[in-house]
Amino acid sequence: MAKSNRAVDVVDGPLLKPLLTLSLPIVLTNLMQVGYNLADTFWVGRLGQAAVSALSFSWAIVFLVISMAAGFTVAGTVLVAQNKGAGKTDTVDHVAGQTIAFVVGLSVIFSAVGYLFTPELLGLIGAVEGTEEYLLSVEYTQTIFLGIPFVFSFYIFQGLLQGWGDTRTPMYLMAGGVALNVVLDPLLILGFQDNLLFEALGLSGLQTTLYGWTGFAGFGVQGAAIATITARGLGAVVAIGLLLVGWVGLSPAPSDFLLERATVAKIIRIGAPASIEQSTRALGVTILTALVALTSQEAVAAYGIGNRLTSLVFLPALGLARGTETVVGQNLGAGQSDRARTAVTMALGVIVGLLSIVTIVSVWFAEPITAVFISGSESTAVVSSGAAYLRIVGLTFVFLGGFRVIQGGFRGSGSTRTAMGLSILSLVGFRVPPAYLFVTWLDLGATGVWYAIALSNVLILVVAGLWFRRGRWTDAVVTERPDGDHIDEPTTDD
Repeated sequence: MAKSNRAVDVVDGPLLKPLLTLSLPIVLTNLMQVGYNLADTFWVGRLGQAAVSALSFSWAIVFLVISMAAGFTVAGTVLVAQNKGAGKTDTVDHVAGQTIAFVVGLSVIFSAVGYLFTPELLGLIGAVEGTEEYLLSVEYTQTIFLGIPFVFSFYIFQGLLQGWGDTRTPMYLMAGGVALNVVLDPLLILGFQDNLLFEALGLSGLQTTLYGWTGFAGFGVQGAAIATITARGLGAVVAIGLLLVGWVGLSPAPSDFLLERATVAKIIRIGAPASIEQSTRALGVTILTALVALTSQEAVAAYGIGNRLTSLVFLPALGLARGTETVVGQNLGAGQSDRARTAVTMALGVIVGLLSIVTIVSVWFAEPITAVFISGSESTAVVSSGAAYLRIVGLTFVFLGGFRVIQGGFRGSGSTRTAMGLSILSLVGFRVPPAYLFVTWLDLGATGVWYAIALSNVLILVVAGLWFRRGRWTDAVVTERPDGDHIDEPTTDD
């Protein structure tokens, strides 16, 4: 099969255009990724507050476990990017095979552990055993855990191709998965009874007929999980198939999937801090969900909606951060540290402009935006709390976006311990303690958590910016450039 030629050249010529060319498909891919979550939230929202709260509790746990394994895909991105920049194509294929084998194996373990300990984990974050929210959360979370290996197979594919410079192929596959999920969600959640999709399409008669034939009223909250893992599973099969036949540029041989100690050690050295970094963010969501649960179940639902909306808002920042990883990685591999530094600066300028506009829209239309995702008798309280979240946190979107871009530069250089340290500082130093203080001592309720999130967004950008200007993060993790010059691997992560 002929190989595709979608890789972007980021080591020669103008820099801004290839940076944006790489980043835009990542933004669109992440937009479709959020589409999974928003579609689930929208259709589950038709079931009421308890169902939305169940998603909030469940996502806090699932996101944590996913992040623990997903961080290792960063190692694949960094090693592929820097080795490609250094002209070491054989090593690129080897790293690709090793990363796939390692992360898939890890995700299987996490899947089994997560499934078995779901009830205990949900109890730790404030879900009250025996309540409707708790029972729905257990059902949804365990179903999602069954599909974790599929989720990670696609993550690996996306990360490896990103390092290679091809961000369009994962985007196309994600589009197919989202389209399938959009079709499955209303069907599996609501079935043929009270399904708004049929009514919106003017097919109420068909809906009545199908319900009469089948009696299928959907799986409720669990239906959202079934839809997600079905769509992800098909996408993962296609993605790994493309990789194995060499159509996407990477061509790992069967022997590349047999784990080797030296390569696995390098994946762990780079990936473990990235895993801790990403799981720290997820842990923050988990801890804050528990704090919000101290105030009301309506606030938990509002926090879940707010998190999903925020993830949508930050797609440009996340896309630019991932594009920056590739540009920084390949240029450091090619020995062009000034060009790598310039890429981060350019990305910062772009994200500040974009998120300034997004902030205005989010703050101005906070209530109608939140109201889209909840209905029922409890919706007034949820919308009020969710709108307060957007108005308070929304004012700091630019700060958090800038921080994400700088972190992308650190990760692209292999300085994953620096990115990890900043994430831990943001959570442990700047976010959780103020949130606890505001909720328990100052009795500000859920609004206190919103203020703590905003405060941490501002403070962490200040610290990250100062570290970026220090400039010692531009060491590379590969050992040899195309010209044969040796590059010493850093022993510290400055």
